[in-house]
Amino acid sequence: MISPAATPLTFDLLATDGATGARHGCLQTRRGMVHTPAFMPVGTQATVKTLHPDEVASTGAQVLLANTYHLMLRPGLDVIRAAGGLHRFMGWPRPILTDSGGFQVFSLAHRTKVTESGVIFRSHINGDRHELTPERAVALQLGFGSDIAMALDHFVGLPADRDAVARSTAWTEQWLARCVTAFADLGGPERGAALFGICQGGMEPDLRRESAAMLAGTGVAGCAIGGLSVGESKPVMAAMLEETTPLLPSDKPRYLMGVGSPEDLWNGVAQGIDLFDCVLPTRLARNGALFTPDGRISIETRHYRDQHEPVEPGCDCVTCTRFTAAYLHHLFRTKEVLGLRLASVHNLRFLARQTEAMRDAITGGTFAAAYAAFRARYRPVER
Repeated sequence: MISPAATPLTFDLLATDGATGARHGCLQTRRGMVHTPAFMPVGTQATVKTLHPDEVASTGAQVLLANTYHLMLRPGLDVIRAAGGLHRFMGWPRPILTDSGGFQVFSLAHRTKVTESGVIFRSHINGDRHELTPERAVALQLGFGSDIAMALDHFVGLPADRDAVARSTAWTEQWLARCVTAFADLGGPERGAALFGICQGGMEPDLRRESAAMLAGTGVAGCAIGGLSVGESKPVMAAMLEETTPLLPSDKPRYLMGVGSPEDLWNGVAQGIDLFDCVLPTRLARNGALFTPDGRISIETRHYRDQHEPVEPGCDCVTCTRFTAAYLHHLFRTKEVLGLRLASVHNLRFLARQTEAMRDAITGGTFAAAYAAFRARYRPVER
């Protein structure tokens, strides 16, 4: 087993559901506790778009995600170090997880060349040449002051032939071993950080199992599942989770990357996932799509012009407790920035309330019933 030095992060399972794979846990980091299941809002460029950190905190967010690829390009590691680290730079005192930048390299960067050593690419901003290796990905994240750093993985988009997926899975394994070594050599645990690894495998069940087994045998603090929610159908994603999750250690947090719709959170938790992240809830909000218990609504439709009650009666977010659907409709129709903020707050709070309900149901032994009730009511298609 490849094992980094002892990590300051701990994970305790508080309750499990007898009918599903759902778990309620407690993830302790150096900057505070995270109760799981939990959703992590995405602060790609050291900010959750349109929101003040206090607004993000008001939604119940316990931990944020920031993006290594974007931060290494702008403002750069030197600026963040000079500011006293990422937390001080962005005014967020709670835990931060940083991704490794691998997904963005393969999806955003230009003229990307991948070898066993790492990735050479051109910035999507100005065309400058950069190299991202497993060692540099770890060094950048430790330099930012991340509480949880992610290993560099290799991702291939869909469609992809089996040979490409197999090569990607093999590189992910090789790179993880190098990340573990770099994390220990750079004093990650002594700096208060933890390292999570990632398994890949595309939509190939045997490669998924192989990658999950590899990750389970690596002494990282947490296990992430990458390469899903990239255009495959929901049944296919569920099938890949079924192949993967049972092979991951039960005593470590499990993180499904890039997933953030309410139905996917419920489905993922039922299959044993603890952590999620995605830009979806805030991106939808900025386009006028809001979550409700019955499904997504489009606040710009004429129906809401005269709805002088909250978007979701009974919701405790600062948007619903103070403003009406008619007011949000007005803000979006007149293109006022406040509308983007209020919608974003509501969507993040909606997801936080969903995870709170999941935790209560798991602890109370009623998760299966709560999950069935959610599925019976919620319609993902926008109304």
